[in-house]
Amino acid sequence: MTTTEILQRAKAACPALARISSAEKDAALLAMADALEAHAEPILEANRADLEQARGSVSPVMLDRLALSPARIRAMADGIRDVAALPDPVGRVLTRVERPNGLVIEKTAVALGVVAIIYESRPNVTSDAAALALKSGNVCVLRSGRQAHGSASAIVDALRAGLRQTGLCEDFVNLVEDTSRASAAELMQAVGLVDLLIPRGGSGLIRSCVENARVPCIQTGTGICHIYVDKAADLDMALDLLDNAKTSRPSVCNAAECCLVDAAVAERFLPMLKARLVDARAAAGLPPVELRLDARAAACIDGTPAGEQDFDTEFLDYILAVAVVDGVEAAISHIAAHSTGHSEAIVTADEAAAAAFAAGVDSAAVYINASTRFTDGGEFGLGCEMGISTQKLHARGPMGLDELSTYKYVVRGSGQIR
Repeated sequence: MTTTEILQRAKAACPALARISSAEKDAALLAMADALEAHAEPILEANRADLEQARGSVSPVMLDRLALSPARIRAMADGIRDVAALPDPVGRVLTRVERPNGLVIEKTAVALGVVAIIYESRPNVTSDAAALALKSGNVCVLRSGRQAHGSASAIVDALRAGLRQTGLCEDFVNLVEDTSRASAAELMQAVGLVDLLIPRGGSGLIRSCVENARVPCIQTGTGICHIYVDKAADLDMALDLLDNAKTSRPSVCNAAECCLVDAAVAERFLPMLKARLVDARAAAGLPPVELRLDARAAACIDGTPAGEQDFDTEFLDYILAVAVVDGVEAAISHIAAHSTGHSEAIVTADEAAAAAFAAGVDSAAVYINASTRFTDGGEFGLGCEMGISTQKLHARGPMGLDELSTYKYVVRGSGQIR
């Protein structure tokens, strides 16, 4: 089926989805979660084929991004169940005004319509996006990258089986068959068929969508995330946070890419950082983190001299750019110059420094004494997420059900004329 045919079928399915009840949507989501687990073996078989094809052409951390396991499939199914348990955003009355002439004006939440998602190598996006779209009353059109297409196709087969089981239309969840650039361009240009386009992937994909889309598009994902170690930081806490934010899963957008250290503690902290992220990991047989150091950091520890682009790069790997700064205001200025507006953190026991950082940093998520790895729909109580918006309109940060809704005005009268 061509991409245009899939979009046309998706658009035609919108009225049917708009009419089903919250209970029907929840029943379908639970059936989809069960079907995902029941189809675990064909999904894993497809994923093994994807991994074999990708091996040798992508880095080990990107292979981890692509890989599925029984535990990850269970987590995907549990994510769908979490979405089913959330309140239905559709039909909520956001505001109600009664005018002097007797008109009652209700601002009411409604679905967007057809939501298209272009993503690359994370198969779990398939089920997350489908679940959030269905719960919020939207028909989804998924377009995975070539490397994950076999896995995505097997996941969609399972999700559609769950829809069939509950008697709902399979066209509520769709997967584009073409993984060429032409299909991505077609989604970007599908005026009248796509109501919202969400790219999830690297900076190249996101930039292409933002620059070329003729349909409404959300800028998501690219995360040059910073952790600033203040002079009043608990340095052991700072080590734990940086270790988690950099090494727990370096291939994701909420991983830390840059560490800023106050000059007042740099000579104490930077040797601790190198011992933890480089020496101890190498001794334990783990990939050591390559520290790319500005001149002031290089005066404290050995590492790789930072290149011109290192403070503007989303590494998605065991690499961390490190700079020494003169206090919280300098840290805020550095972040303003280099951040992508995703997630930034300060480690400090100084409430004034924390308040200045929270007020001065203009990113979707700002953390005080916590890892940037929490910027995630599940961790924020959204069930799962459609993506993490790094823009300000109409959504910002992890996108859940509310961000997949718009509104219309329902006006009740008794014969009023103007």
